[in-house]
Amino acid sequence: MPAAPLPSGMAVLERGWLSANNIVFLPAPGDADGAAVIDTGYASHAGQTVLLIEAALGSQPLARILNTHLHSDHCGGNAALQARWPQAQTLIAPGQAGHVRHWDPQALSYTPTGQDCPRFAMSGVLQPGTSVRLSGRDWEIHAAPGHDPHSVIFFEPHSRTLISADALWENGFGVVFPEIEGESAFDEVAATLDLIERLAPRTIVPGHGSIFTCVDAALATARRRLEGFVRAPERHALYAAKVLVKYRLLDWQRVRAGDLLAWVAATPYFGVLHARHFGDTAFLEWAHGLVDALEQSGAAQRQDGWLLNI
Repeated sequence: MPAAPLPSGMAVLERGWLSANNIVFLPAPGDADGAAVIDTGYASHAGQTVLLIEAALGSQPLARILNTHLHSDHCGGNAALQARWPQAQTLIAPGQAGHVRHWDPQALSYTPTGQDCPRFAMSGVLQPGTSVRLSGRDWEIHAAPGHDPHSVIFFEPHSRTLISADALWENGFGVVFPEIEGESAFDEVAATLDLIERLAPRTIVPGHGSIFTCVDAALATARRRLEGFVRAPERHALYAAKVLVKYRLLDWQRVRAGDLLAWVAATPYFGVLHARHFGDTAFLEWAHGLVDALEQSGAAQRQDGWLLNI
């Protein structure tokens, strides 16, 4: 089904899976709030992100940077955009403001995931239960815990457009990161899916992938996936581990297989996942199995001692 028209002034820059989609809003006539962007991609793509935002804005300056949540693929371009537009305000989902102010890469998940995010400044928070004006329309801010306990989503009720971040994709949802650390969060995923169903969006702009309108089908797919994870949490743990490896490979594109395995051994979340779910297998054997699984699925290819992203 073709996507419904987006609200006037709104544009979606669909990125590859290393960087989250960027959603750009031009100011409406007489709108004093200025241009805005929701989510800014990964650090490796920051230069490209600046160029894309410049092209989308034309002569307009960027006034606001908004983040649905603070995973590295959603805020890794913040620092570069702040350098390009120093007057821009940066508003983040609440819950981690202190970690941003004092810059704690451990608490912000960058150290545990082995990912990068340049330090950025924040101006305020996006409080659930309130709204933010974008391109002359008021977008509701809703808490959307599960994938990330602090995530928010944005809903514009007139057009019934939802910016869902990683709470709902056309084919599922993002890794449930609290579950990696042993915190129960599958119920929060279910509650957020119920919230999206109640909002009854017509068009969804996900954090990754294309805009879609088959909302009921996407919700059904997400719930089936969630049910499988609830029945067998080790399936989610294995999925999370493979996603983290694939993400690193997306960034590097090619790496010596031994160097990738060394990175896995040095990245804290893999140790946590192995200890909690796969301790009956030696760590190195398990790590080799992650790489083998990516190759078998067609997500990677070995060549002369190198592992190539596919």
